[in-house]
Amino acid sequence: MAPDVEAYEARGQAPDYGKGVHMQSFDMSLVQRGARLRRSPFYEAEQRHGPRGYTVYNHMLFPTHYEDFEKEYWHLLKHVTLWDVAVERCLEVSGKDGFRLAQMMTPRDLSRCAVGQAKYVLICAADGGILNDPVMTRMGEDRFWFALASSDALFYAKGLVARNGLDAEIREAEAHPLQIQGPKAREVARALFGEEILSLKYYFFREARIDGIPVIVTRTGWTSEIGYEVYLLDPSRGTELWDRILKAGAPYDIRPTGPSDIRRIEGGIFNWGADMTYEHNPFEVGLERLVDFDMKGECVAMEALRRIRARGVERRLTGIVLGGDPFPALNFTKWPAISAGREVGQVTSAIYSPRLEKNIGYCWLPTALATPGTTVEVTSEWGPRTATVTPMPFVDPEKRIPVS
Repeated sequence: MAPDVEAYEARGQAPDYGKGVHMQSFDMSLVQRGARLRRSPFYEAEQRHGPRGYTVYNHMLFPTHYEDFEKEYWHLLKHVTLWDVAVERCLEVSGKDGFRLAQMMTPRDLSRCAVGQAKYVLICAADGGILNDPVMTRMGEDRFWFALASSDALFYAKGLVARNGLDAEIREAEAHPLQIQGPKAREVARALFGEEILSLKYYFFREARIDGIPVIVTRTGWTSEIGYEVYLLDPSRGTELWDRILKAGAPYDIRPTGPSDIRRIEGGIFNWGADMTYEHNPFEVGLERLVDFDMKGECVAMEALRRIRARGVERRLTGIVLGGDPFPALNFTKWPAISAGREVGQVTSAIYSPRLEKNIGYCWLPTALATPGTTVEVTSEWGPRTATVTPMPFVDPEKRIPVS
């Protein structure tokens, strides 16, 4: 019988799954809070909706959910949701050498990115390791925003400036994003910004105002659904913006939710720090399309990436389908994957997809085993499972939904 995950969460405890994974007796509400853990400009407004959990991301409190995860997932698929993702801190690179610094950080050719356009990029170290996988927005000829996963990429950028004597400015931009996601996101955006917002292309942005509140609007999101991100530029007006979006979305049943791990795994979206880290390179995670070997600009990782391409990789991140009963929640730890009696890899993210009626996830495996149809045994929090390697994404492999 599956544990009552929500009941344990309400008490700030982890469920007892057996197999050596014990209930945590410590009351998580006693974890120290303070000014070091920053609050978003929307924190006060979202308290009215009763967030049921927070995590810490980029040194900021991040609401994880307001009700059952599966209910929030279905609402995302059928209606429209509002997320506080101000934790996606924007590293701003600018100045005379702003373009050069930005290009040094990523192996994707930034000369092919127009002002007003965004790109999914990798920030790579000199050994080819992935330090972050942000959406990069070109705000000007020499000004860039990198919307960061939880890491300290800002310090890496400062190191590059110091090492190379660059004339560039680095700071955390005063920009605080909300995400409007789901099939009715277009209607909400139209109610907020007018009919012209519908001409905004996928992965482009424009400046706007909502009742005088300055924002940047992008056609992006972390769902593989239709979506927009609204970056608040005046943090003193967070509650006003939150309320204005909810008012515009009321006819479309908009609800505040946390990010949906179910939908992002269905869509083949990775979570840096969980699915990949600085120990992994673009070829291992199947993101070699983000490496432009023919570009003219300088990237500090390019020499290493050429060597990796030449010799090949010994492991890969794969999609898997896991048998057995539905998982009651996202995995709490990485699970060992076993083949021929020995541990050969790890499951990084795994969850039950209600619409696919399958447990799905990601698993690091040796290249020889990373082919569709291969099976491995997995030791999970809910007992042993057989996992079958499966192509990713699990839903909408051509990404037609978010582009539509």
